[in-house]
Amino acid sequence: MQFSALQLATILNGKLEGDPEVKVHNIAKIEEAGDGMLSFIANPKYEEFLYTTQASILVVNDSLEIEGTIKPTLIRVKDAYSSFALLLEKYQQMVGAGAKTGIQQPSHVPATVKMGQNVFIGAFAYLGENVVLGDNVKIYPGVYLGDNVKINSGSVLYPGVKVYDNCVLGNRVILHAGCVIGGDGFGFAPQADGTYKKVPQVGNVVIHDDVEIGANTTIDRATMGSTIIHSGVKLDNLIQIAHNVEIGSSTVIAAQTGVSGSTKIGKNCVIGGQVGIVGHIQIADGTKINAQSGLSKSITSPNTSLTGSPAYDYKSSLKSQAIFRNLPDLEKRVKELEEMVKQLLSEKEGV
Repeated sequence: MQFSALQLATILNGKLEGDPEVKVHNIAKIEEAGDGMLSFIANPKYEEFLYTTQASILVVNDSLEIEGTIKPTLIRVKDAYSSFALLLEKYQQMVGAGAKTGIQQPSHVPATVKMGQNVFIGAFAYLGENVVLGDNVKIYPGVYLGDNVKINSGSVLYPGVKVYDNCVLGNRVILHAGCVIGGDGFGFAPQADGTYKKVPQVGNVVIHDDVEIGANTTIDRATMGSTIIHSGVKLDNLIQIAHNVEIGSSTVIAAQTGVSGSTKIGKNCVIGGQVGIVGHIQIADGTKINAQSGLSKSITSPNTSLTGSPAYDYKSSLKSQAIFRNLPDLEKRVKELEEMVKQLLSEKEGV
């Protein structure tokens, strides 16, 4: 499948510089791209490849200045990274999951399942009773959907995803391989004899529109009610979201973070990798938490930046780090001052 520079510029609403009829049939990194390939430059670190790349077409920012001779035809856009992501999305729709339809065999699809148009169900998928699939839903091989699961239009579930009974996925949700949605929350009541009695987890998980969840991430069902992931949330691989957690819209969380039960995370938060968050707290909108931090109390002020364990104000932390690095010199100066004070006191006593 080939596209001309003019076709791509039209899709991106970009400005062409060069041959509008030059065609590309593949995509590659700028330093590796050859003839007939499309690439992009968004980071200034890669501008050096502008003059050596063999790519036929490059997507670049409006502000990029050309200081020499180049081979590729340019498509200038406001944001090269976002524009290239759009092209990749359309490419994937044409050659990836978006192009698949129908039901492969063997798979288990009861008569009670309701499906929209252009649905794909891969081999060895198991669908429970009363499952509802919207238009253009793609279910890869080996996926399990429990009874009464509802998945809205345009969502994609990659191989090995497990969605337990009664969970709900919105439009354009992407679940990568190995995700488990709706497993039991970690609820056990301590008994007088030192044992633990399991507390039944009878709620569900509700995932809103345009959420993407990385491989092997787990989201537990609520004890009662719902664990809720709001629209636009992006979760990395290997994240644990406990029962009754709520994550606000457009929040992003990096790998190996764990969020304990009943914590409410606000909108537009940015949480680094390996962060640990205790249960039953609230995190204000716009909070930023540095990697490997431990959060043990609520954050009530929006747009706060935190680091450390226990986590505290990021700017204060930087000041503390600067002081810590200077401790040997400070110790030396304190000892010198002590000697000076001793000498002054000795001279005073001798007067």
